[in-house]
Amino acid sequence: MAGDRTDARRLAFSIVAFLNEQLHSGSLSDDVQESLEVATQCLETAFGISMQDTHLATPKSLVEIFHDGTASLPQQQTATQAGENQGVELTTEQRENAEELKNRGNQQMKNEAFDKAVECYSKAIAIDRRNAVYYCNRAAAYNRLSNFPAAVSDCEQAIHLDSHYSKAYGRMGLAFSSLGRHSEAADCFRKAYGLESGNETYRMNMEQEEAKAQEGNSVAGPPGFNLSGFLNNPGFMAMATSMMQSPQLQQMLSGVASGGVGVGGGGVGGIADGAGGAGGGIPDMSGLLHVGQQFAQQMQQQNPEIIEQLRSQMQGRPPSGNVQNDSEKPPPQS
Repeated sequence: MAGDRTDARRLAFSIVAFLNEQLHSGSLSDDVQESLEVATQCLETAFGISMQDTHLATPKSLVEIFHDGTASLPQQQTATQAGENQGVELTTEQRENAEELKNRGNQQMKNEAFDKAVECYSKAIAIDRRNAVYYCNRAAAYNRLSNFPAAVSDCEQAIHLDSHYSKAYGRMGLAFSSLGRHSEAADCFRKAYGLESGNETYRMNMEQEEAKAQEGNSVAGPPGFNLSGFLNNPGFMAMATSMMQSPQLQQMLSGVASGGVGVGGGGVGGIADGAGGAGGGIPDMSGLLHVGQQFAQQMQQQNPEIIEQLRSQMQGRPPSGNVQNDSEKPPPQS
């Protein structure tokens, strides 16, 4: 029957997603990784699926479904698992190791090495499974890898550990949006905004997803660039106003306007002296580009969340939340 076939493909999709997560965990030998890669390819061929078939994704990951199905069965726990369930604290060395792995993952995110970031966060999780930050950071990496079902799963786990974790709701909203599940995405952004009411990005994303849900659009697609939305964004305008008042930026703009910034006038990035800046005239194009780069870099440093959303809309990607990774939140206590 067609329904049975769909269920089989959905199950195969969940298995492949689980195997891919294991492949990115960084804890497997080369031989085991090769075996899992072959198994993944065989499943995809046998059931005619790929990780692009996001309509086959289930609300819960395969591991969560397994845990739900075996929750009532007697379990033989390892010493580590028993310690976690009984609230035994990790040693200082274990916490430091986990934090170091998280920091490495954050650096890999900055380097846009998202596969390596997943590996680092997975190793941190293997040490401390009670830290919501590690799951949420890995979800951010999965989002950038377009592995949206895995991102949803990690966000759910982070929220299970910390129900007031706004970034986890925000990143789950991004994943749902990319999966075309706009009502669920809107609900996530609504919860994120409720927890962090000053975050205008959450509000804008919530409104976008609500509009898509009302239109009945079940297919994920580019949100469209909304310039007026950015110009009416208090956070964006406050940041831009503050930066335009920067003496350094004003000096650079003055230099460009007088023709004093450029290759011929002391090099890109400096205020020219001598012949290059004495005669005024047409501003040097390289100087204009440099000022633009400096402006963009300062905006990125001050508020990467808004800049990532702007970049996402211009590139036709789903709306974006905060791309920074968390380091400020302590792990929730059991």
